[in-house]
Amino acid sequence: MQIDLLSTGQTACLLVTLGSNTALPAGTYQQIRLLLVPNDGGGGPVPSTNACGNQGFNCLVLQDGSSHELQLSSQANTGLKIPPGQVEGGPITVKPGQDVDLNIDFNACASIIQQGNGEFRLKPVLKAEQVSTNSTGISGQVVDSVTMQPIAGGTVLVALEQQDASQSDVIFEESAADSSGNFNFCPLPTGATFDVVVVGVNAAGVAYNATVAVGVPGGTNLGVIPLVAEAGGPVTFQGFVTASAGSAAAAIDTSVSALQTFTLPGGAMLTATIPAEGNSTSDLSVESISDCPVMAPPNSNCSQYTLIEPASNPSVGIFSAGKITYSTPVPGDVLYSIGASAFLPLSGGATDCVPPAKTTSMDTNGNALKALSDTTVTPKEIAFAGCS
Repeated sequence: MQIDLLSTGQTACLLVTLGSNTALPAGTYQQIRLLLVPNDGGGGPVPSTNACGNQGFNCLVLQDGSSHELQLSSQANTGLKIPPGQVEGGPITVKPGQDVDLNIDFNACASIIQQGNGEFRLKPVLKAEQVSTNSTGISGQVVDSVTMQPIAGGTVLVALEQQDASQSDVIFEESAADSSGNFNFCPLPTGATFDVVVVGVNAAGVAYNATVAVGVPGGTNLGVIPLVAEAGGPVTFQGFVTASAGSAAAAIDTSVSALQTFTLPGGAMLTATIPAEGNSTSDLSVESISDCPVMAPPNSNCSQYTLIEPASNPSVGIFSAGKITYSTPVPGDVLYSIGASAFLPLSGGATDCVPPAKTTSMDTNGNALKALSDTTVTPKEIAFAGCS
């Protein structure tokens, strides 16, 4: 079957039901694989209809309506692997006579790499969990804080985030709100708590501040989330990631994101990932020396990223006793940092370089990375070394 990963869900929780297996032997299962039809259609059955036309059986459609083949690596032969580390709650145990429901989440936002030649490649980001499609989700409606109506004609992105080992919030799941401003992440792991980060740009190009709901448990409807419009358009961060392996250039995949650090009510600090909007390019293939700027380290491949972000400080609220009140965005300097992670190409997410993650909070002049509305800011290069 062929699945549109960005279509409207058929139920409150699930996009597509892949099917069921009534003959699965009892036991403990460590890994799941999704088998893809090769773009040439060889090796087995193919879908009865093909929405990709002459672009193979795996494709992506850009905002201008053009369709492009989504190149595969070994996935067409070995399948998209969901290893134990990406199965929430560990291995899946099926007992005799027991039914087990699995949810597979495919993060389309983070799974596409645009290569230096302009073509697109699949870098799958998937996870699975044993869940019930009931009351574990987080939902809400995003509106303009003045009109209290949905943000018409623009794009509203919502991210569920949890802290990683560096104590920064990273995106667990991400989605776009529908035309009425509604979103629903469901199902989610039982007992999990998330921070919810929302950003938006309207049809006129006016940006909204990021709004963060902290400490939201599964099973919560956040109700109305008001976004405050900025005076102008968003900021654009446009910088370079470089990769070297000693005396030679290295090829890596990289994922780049923008972060803001802010003070919570009560005085604690939180660093959150702010989703990139519009025509941002945050997942890259660093594979060519021809893309390098003048000041790039020697013997490096380079690639340029673009992150379109709010040019204001966020509005923040802490979820408590079933309620949340959002603060007014703090005036003053709007400071960001840019983080990047390095991965082995075609590895399914294996990290590369030493260290495999780096962050900069400075621009190319050595000043703090400050966001100004309707401007393009150039962060300091993020240079990976010790890569394979």
